[in-house]
Amino acid sequence: MQRILSYMRKAIEDYNMIEENDKIGICLSGGKDSITMLYAFKALQRFYPKKFDIIAISIHPGFEFFDTNLLQEICKSLDVPFFIENSNIKEIVFDIRKEKNPCSLCANIRRGVINSIAIRENCNKIALGHNEDDVLETFLLNLFYTGSIRTFSPVSFMDRTKITMIRPLIYTPEKQTRRFVKKNNINVMKKACPMDRFI
Repeated sequence: MQRILSYMRKAIEDYNMIEENDKIGICLSGGKDSITMLYAFKALQRFYPKKFDIIAISIHPGFEFFDTNLLQEICKSLDVPFFIENSNIKEIVFDIRKEKNPCSLCANIRRGVINSIAIRENCNKIALGHNEDDVLETFLLNLFYTGSIRTFSPVSFMDRTKITMIRPLIYTPEKQTRRFVKKNNINVMKKACPMDRFI
């Protein structure tokens, strides 16, 4: 955990991701990155100089293999309030529209539901679990396919919802989150949708 916290704290401080009395909704997909981030935030709460609250937010996409019990048990063990919302993502994206490249539409739907929960629960920030590998992969994809030099923004303020989106794992290599869950025998969701490659 110390290594994960060092990466995460550097990102948080470099981009001023946490302010005093923030309430942060941690997006919990069930993969190794989001679960590691949840553990790290819980550990960070104990010593970080700025006080903040956390909740976990998850969207059930409608697939039968999405394991809500796993997420509930993790949050219970960490004493983190857990909010899960059912959605019709599977039906819209895969059954009705039969999207060949479903990730963009799925992400937009999920973002809308997550924002609604965050607003309802009085969160002013949402934390996403994109790691360093995701940042580099997105940079290369944008470069090769659109000719643009851009990737995820570490911090994004959303004018419509007045919520700030943060990505505290942007300095954390994927191998570190994989190592963390393996070393600590933490169960992660093997699959949450047909496009997942969590492990």
